[in-house]
Amino acid sequence: MYVDPQRNNQVRRLTLNITPKEELSYHRPRPANENAIMSNREQSPQLDIANSTSPVYSIPKDEIQILKERQAKEKEEEEVVVERQHEKSLQVDSQNLSIIKELETGSTAVTTTAAAVVSNNNNHNHNHNHHHNNNNNITQNTAGDDKSLFNSVQEPLTVKGIEHDMLLHGKKTSGKYTFQDFQILRTLGTGSFGRVHLIRSNHNGRFYALKVLKKKTIVKFKQVEHTNDERKILSIISHPFLIRMWGTFQDSQQIYMVMDFIEGGELFSLLRKSKRFPNPVAKFYAAEICLALEYLHDLEIIYRDLKPENILLDRNGHIKITDFGFAKYVPDVTYTLCGTPDYIAPEVVSTKPYNKSVDWWSFGIIIYEMLAGYTPFYDSNTIKIYEKILNAPLKFPEYFDSLVQDLLRGLINRNLSQRLGNLQGGTEDVKNHPWFEEVVWDKILARCIETPYEPPIRHGQGDSSQFDRYPEEELHYGFQGEDPYHDLFKAF
Repeated sequence: MYVDPQRNNQVRRLTLNITPKEELSYHRPRPANENAIMSNREQSPQLDIANSTSPVYSIPKDEIQILKERQAKEKEEEEVVVERQHEKSLQVDSQNLSIIKELETGSTAVTTTAAAVVSNNNNHNHNHNHHHNNNNNITQNTAGDDKSLFNSVQEPLTVKGIEHDMLLHGKKTSGKYTFQDFQILRTLGTGSFGRVHLIRSNHNGRFYALKVLKKKTIVKFKQVEHTNDERKILSIISHPFLIRMWGTFQDSQQIYMVMDFIEGGELFSLLRKSKRFPNPVAKFYAAEICLALEYLHDLEIIYRDLKPENILLDRNGHIKITDFGFAKYVPDVTYTLCGTPDYIAPEVVSTKPYNKSVDWWSFGIIIYEMLAGYTPFYDSNTIKIYEKILNAPLKFPEYFDSLVQDLLRGLINRNLSQRLGNLQGGTEDVKNHPWFEEVVWDKILARCIETPYEPPIRHGQGDSSQFDRYPEEELHYGFQGEDPYHDLFKAF
């Protein structure tokens, strides 16, 4: 098992080949004095599937052969469907753009609603502004009723800069970057496979995040396919609540991905500071996550690693889902065992074929965690986490209201024929649940809803104060010697 010396905790990733994969988004190391649940959850050992004697975690040889044949077939199909994915992405972007334009022209419906908010919600706005001046704990400052939170409308965000031009300028750069295009400023995060740096463009002055992965390590831990899948998916997607990749390049030792720089830090960090979120705050973040999943699933992409650590907050407090290392195009089903223990669906644990249903299970786990401060099947022992996922009853704290309990029973449901989001109505079944009754989904998508929390960004674009400092090392980037792995990463 690999232990990352920078984070001093055991990697929680699982794959069928027993090869750890740690995300390289901007993750802070967890403090040693954190409360027991968070600390123990992080230090849970990785499941050794290969040496397990439990029938739940063992895979017969004939099933492995079937899996290999299926994966080979899927790989052949992927090139065929990329163009169709891109067309569907453009269709969704067109719908998003029409919503933005409608809001920017000041439609009657939006104007009327905004006027009502100004006259009726002064008290709520006062509380919200007070909250922005006290960013350490949102629990005490945003406990207003749900309707005031979700009906409040601020001026539509103008499309500007790297953070806000996704919908109107969704086309990706076709040319290749080089190191001469950027200045490396500092390290934002480290991991088993490399680093993430804050960089600045020498051409437009904008700030980006440069994700650097070591080819040798990727090959060693058999993550070539996952890495190529990540690049392929990031080159296709374009959505307000998903991280964006601007381009890629490589040298003989590393591959590089130029990404959005998201200044606000992790949702996990905010949850850790606040212990747990009040109902309307959890609902706000859940609504944005829901729309991101809907978009991915419309493209037949499964995310497979939904957790607070992989959700960043932009400077305005809206989410950005990052780390697509386990995302996969799945038109039917897949079998790979991967994810983070607390959030893995039972069909993944039991090595059964699965599809988009696993994301809705994880979605339910995140809602539970935001409201409770811990996951429903938590245990300090990873094996026991899986046993609870498969068999333990779902229990709620007494302060969970009846509506969210009903929603979570639908999402965290072991019966796939009953799991919300996996039924005939798809995402609409989730969005139409009574817990989301007051959510105006078009306004959520257009990011016109006032956020419950704004990260304390004080120094403008490029402010990296929300990320911990890491020891800076001498960088050996741009080396153009012999490259034995070039053919494995041709797309970069």
